[in-house]
Amino acid sequence: MLLKKYISLLTLLLFFIGCNEKSKNNVTNKTTKEIVIDSVVIDSSKIKAKEEKFELTEDNAIDFFFNYNKTLTENKVKITTNLGSFTIQLFGNVPYHKANFIYLTKKGYFNNTQFHRVVKNFIIQGGNSDDLATSKKRKEIGRYLLPPDTRKGHKHHRGVVSMPSSEINNPHMLASPYEFFIVVTKPGSYHLDGEYTPFGKVIQGMDIVDKINNQKVGKGDWPSSNIYITKAEVIK
Repeated sequence: MLLKKYISLLTLLLFFIGCNEKSKNNVTNKTTKEIVIDSVVIDSSKIKAKEEKFELTEDNAIDFFFNYNKTLTENKVKITTNLGSFTIQLFGNVPYHKANFIYLTKKGYFNNTQFHRVVKNFIIQGGNSDDLATSKKRKEIGRYLLPPDTRKGHKHHRGVVSMPSSEINNPHMLASPYEFFIVVTKPGSYHLDGEYTPFGKVIQGMDIVDKINNQKVGKGDWPSSNIYITKAEVIK
């Protein structure tokens, strides 16, 4: 009789121990889950707090584009305008200018800019606009210039894409990174060699480039009707 009572008490004790362990496990699991979730939230907030808006400057642009160029596998950009589209192939041995053009394309800078300068039988120049959105994008990306790179053997043949120099405080003919021009002269405009940096060529859609060059212009070679770059995209 005493044995049965002892067994009953032992069974009851084991039952309570089991329940207590189960309860502890539930609490542990819940607590652990909550800690994991909390730690992720805390880490995310720390990451967001540490995130600083990257801005290109005269001091960091060269190093940035040198390293950025190493990551690139693409070398073509398709430019779509309200008059049609054409494709540019970028030269591999002008790394800063190539990387700059791809970077700006991926940032969406060229979208909704214009071909703002059209000189008959000479060039078309794009990458600028008279609206506030373009100046805002430039401000967000940064203020910087690129060094000329004119000794790589590229000449200003017809269809070559080159980078104009900045007109502001620029005795060394540093390139204005936000704009580009395309030569339409046959066979080329070789008087530009040594002054500006060719960094690509039109490989498809030169008829569209000619179409843009044939548009009516007003003062300052600005087209009478706006010619928009509706989209610029990097392609393989």
